[in-house]
Amino acid sequence: MRKFLLGILCGVILAGLVLVVLAFAAIRAAGERQTVVAVAPGSTLMLRLEGPVGETLGDDMPIPFLESQSPVSVVEIWSALRTAAKDDRIKAVALMPRGVGAGWAKLAEIRHAISEFKKSGKPVYCWLRTPGMREYYLAAAADKIYLAEQDFLDVKGLAAELSFFKGTLGKIGVEVEVEHMGKYKDAGDMFSRDSSTPETREVINAMLDNIYGTAVEAVAAGRKMKPDAVRALIDQGPFIGPKALKAGLVDGLVYEDQFKDELEKKLGQSELTGVGLRTYIREAASKGGKGSSIAWIVGSGAITRGRGGAFDDADGIRSEDFVRLLRDASEDEGIKAAIVRVDSPGGDAIASDEILREMKLLARKKPLVISMSDVAASGGYYIAATGDPIVAYANTITGSIGVVYGKPNLKGLYDKIGLKKEIYQRGKNAAFDSDYGPMTPAARAALREGIAFTYDSFLQRVADARKMKVTEVEPLAQGRVWMGGEGKDRKLVDELGGVDKAIELVKVKAKIGKDEPVRLVPYPPRRNLLSRLFAKSPEAAIESHAKAWLTERGFPTFGTLTPPAGILRLMPYRIEIR
Repeated sequence: MRKFLLGILCGVILAGLVLVVLAFAAIRAAGERQTVVAVAPGSTLMLRLEGPVGETLGDDMPIPFLESQSPVSVVEIWSALRTAAKDDRIKAVALMPRGVGAGWAKLAEIRHAISEFKKSGKPVYCWLRTPGMREYYLAAAADKIYLAEQDFLDVKGLAAELSFFKGTLGKIGVEVEVEHMGKYKDAGDMFSRDSSTPETREVINAMLDNIYGTAVEAVAAGRKMKPDAVRALIDQGPFIGPKALKAGLVDGLVYEDQFKDELEKKLGQSELTGVGLRTYIREAASKGGKGSSIAWIVGSGAITRGRGGAFDDADGIRSEDFVRLLRDASEDEGIKAAIVRVDSPGGDAIASDEILREMKLLARKKPLVISMSDVAASGGYYIAATGDPIVAYANTITGSIGVVYGKPNLKGLYDKIGLKKEIYQRGKNAAFDSDYGPMTPAARAALREGIAFTYDSFLQRVADARKMKVTEVEPLAQGRVWMGGEGKDRKLVDELGGVDKAIELVKVKAKIGKDEPVRLVPYPPRRNLLSRLFAKSPEAAIESHAKAWLTERGFPTFGTLTPPAGILRLMPYRIEIR
């Protein structure tokens, strides 16, 4: 009886929640229909960037406090700034970044969009709140930078940390057996080693040099300093407010209301009229775009087989879901061309191959260009190997052409806790992937044959797509991670750039005029709250939150909490330079 009553209560609460959501949606929809102009003349676009910046569109949340939690995507920021530059109602941008959760390629896109906006002659003022290197990198594109007097400018360089769990796992009797092709393919090293290899150190240092060099050059250009002077200043960081002002890293020490006063003076206004980024995006979307429709197909996260309950960064790229997206775009007669945006470290080898095949089928029907985001490596690079133009940022993490397999041996742990298993098998290698013991020599030999086959196939796919010989690709492979600029020098990437460059290239392929407007059609589309509520089971929702918690703390996660079985085209899953 207790469970029955509890079930009724839960049903009533859920029904009530649905009614509330529908009411909010109806009220907002009615308000939007009545409001012809949502943006007042003389407005300032308030570019508050906080938390994660993803690739997929955020959910449509009609409830205000939920809407503010929905992440803004890179392409939405790009579109808003691009539109605002031509919008006579927008007179300036107030940039206010804090805790921006984006990699260095996404940051480069946002910074470029800010710089392009400034070409309109409209000012960009920035107010910082406890900024780090990421936030200051964006701020350096602004005309003026402000900071509260008691705040800190946490600009002190970049650092990368690698974690190794072999010793920890050994204490509880766990061993992870790893096989890989490519001396740089170090995705399993965190479990099988207690320190990095010389090859890993080589790559990490090269990445730091590239990203740090880009950041220094950006700050030097924005603050009108020489790069050597910027490097010397960074070595003195972090900075208290007065020290940052004296060093010329900020233009004033003011509170937020005083920052707005400064912008009012610049614009000659008695009161600043601000329009929020989400409001501006929603208003622009309600008007619709003009020009030829180009599919903007986003693949974000680790690649796994099967289907998910929803399309978002937490779920990653599920092969069946992504194949369906590609087919939808391919079959849509209103779509004139397609850009596939890849932000993935790779994952399951078979799933990657299924997606690549569908990508090639799409390319037969629609002009196609690949746009790489923060990371398009290993399987993320594999699915980009269609033979179509590849565009990457200078600091995109790409390459990692290699294969890895990992299997845990938990027998030592089971012995400690008194758990025993009896294994019955038919077939010499039937139990080689069991967690109750190590692989036999025969099983390991069979596994290596499979890994070698997958690696050779990877090399051939890349060679075919890049019009190179396998012997030319192999020295660039070996699991080696390259930055976008390095990839271009080695013919793994065609052009450096972001959204604008991808559109430029796909226009040429689709025979769309250079100055002809285009409209980006997002795949997957924005979801509403109801579809989000019913997209996942409670178990899937719990797992999604658990994955997010682990990722924030540097632990590796895949399409599920446990690493997928099978041979993987996967790079070191988490590289975060901050």
